[in-house]
Amino acid sequence: MGNWKLEVGKMVIYMAFPVACFHYFNQPDLFEDWVTKMKREIYPPENKSHRAEYEEAKRKAREEQQLELIKAMEQTGNKL
Repeated sequence: MGNWKLEVGKMVIYMAFPVACFHYFNQPDLFEDWVTKMKREIYPPENKSHRAEYEEAKRKAREEQQLELIKAMEQTGNKL
């Protein structure tokens, strides 16, 4: 078999390998560009025309909901 030096050597390798991998793969230089690119794909910069369209659709939906509520109240006989 082996002596204590071999066991200590194996233990050093078993402990150093995961630490070395963690250190190497968690360097910001390796994945900073990739993360930035993915964030831009998932959350693109806001476009002012898209924001205006969204606000207009929201306003129309709110008006339609209010009109439906008013009609329902008129049918039941309640008045504002």
